[in-house]
This record gives sequence, structure tokens and C-alpha cells, in this order.
Amino acid sequence: MITPVLWLVIFGGGLGLSLSATGGFNYTQFLLPGIIAQTLLFTAMFLGISVIWDRQFGFMKEILVAPIGRVSIFAGKMFGVGTAAIIQGLIVIILGFLIGVPLTLYSISLVIPLMIIITIGLTCIGLIIASIMTSLESFGTIVTFVNLPMFFLSGALFPVTNLPPWIQLIFYLNPLTYGVDALRTVMISGWHSIIPIQYDLLIICLFDVAMVAIGTYFFSKKQ
Repeated sequence: MITPVLWLVIFGGGLGLSLSATGGFNYTQFLLPGIIAQTLLFTAMFLGISVIWDRQFGFMKEILVAPIGRVSIFAGKMFGVGTAAIIQGLIVIILGFLIGVPLTLYSISLVIPLMIIITIGLTCIGLIIASIMTSLESFGTIVTFVNLPMFFLSGALFPVTNLPPWIQLIFYLNPLTYGVDALRTVMISGWHSIIPIQYDLLIICLFDVAMVAIGTYFFSKKQ
């Protein structure tokens, strides 16, 4: 949890003083939803490594001989990893509250189900990569190659609206952008998003469905 603290305190308190394009909101308040999304992304994707660990230590063979389908095994991995990611996301919310970010019980009640649907697709990405990779080193390299661009091109650290149109296009192709935008909409009272939250939710859910379908396919085909 050191990383989210550093982002919130150093970026929120230091870099925030030099930014004025956050719609009149405190930068730490603006940053918190992005850090929650970062925590979900990094945790969900890196914990996919458990598939490789299970394979290398022979535990995966014991699971595969059980009288259950591989789709059920994939779903169990997905919910297990997703639960760990959501717990860490909740800890970040508590940290935000402790450093003075204005949060209400109503906004938190909306954030939790939103975190769940965001985590589903992100978890599947990590499990897909782990299903394809055969070594821990390869997994770490590919995951870093995927999650860093997703994070930095999601609008988590700065508003997307002030960027050139061609760069905005890249941001809007990133599914995490819609997760960050939805979190910001429910967590910041009065936040005016250029994307209606119903479209954010629609895109996130479509992304989840696609990732679950791809993930179960790769997992079921893996020897």
C-alpha cells in the first residue's frame, strides 16, 4: 500500500499545486479515483501470476483432474484475484478519507459495485496473459508492458479534455478510461464528465463480457 500513499500524498499535494485544469476541484480529490483504478489494475493483473505458480509447482494438475470444467476453474481464479484487488481498492478509499478527501457513505456505496465490474475485465487480462506465458519472467514483462500504458493513458493523472484530439482518441480506446471516468463521476460531487456514466457502464460491461469470453477460451485450450 506504499505506492498509493506516495501517489496520493506526493502527486496530490505536490504536483497538484501546479495544475489548474481539474475543474476547480482539489487535485488530491481529482486523483483519488485514478489511484483506485491503478490499484485495481495492478493488483488484478499481477495476481494472474498465480496460474503460472500453480502450473510450475504441479498444483494446477491436481485442479485439472477434479470433476469440474475448466471454465469453472477460470471463474474461481477470476473471483479470487478480483476479491484481492477490490480489498486493496477499499484500503485506498480509506487512505483517501484519512488524508482529507471528501467522501460520503452514498458515494462509497456506489463505488464498491463499480469497482467490481471494473475489476472483472482487468482480472481476465492478467489470467489471459498467464494462460499464454510459460515463465514468471515473461509474465512480468508482458504485464508491465500492458498495464503501464493502460494506466497513463486513462486520464487517471490529468484531465483528458485538454489534450489534442488525436491523443484523446488513444485515451478513449482504452477501456480503463471509462472506469476512471465513472469512478470520478460518483466520487466527486458536481463533477461534469463529457461521457455520460451510462455509456461508461455500458463500455465497461461490454469489455468485461469480451474479456471473460476470451479468457475462458484460452484457459480451456491451455495444455
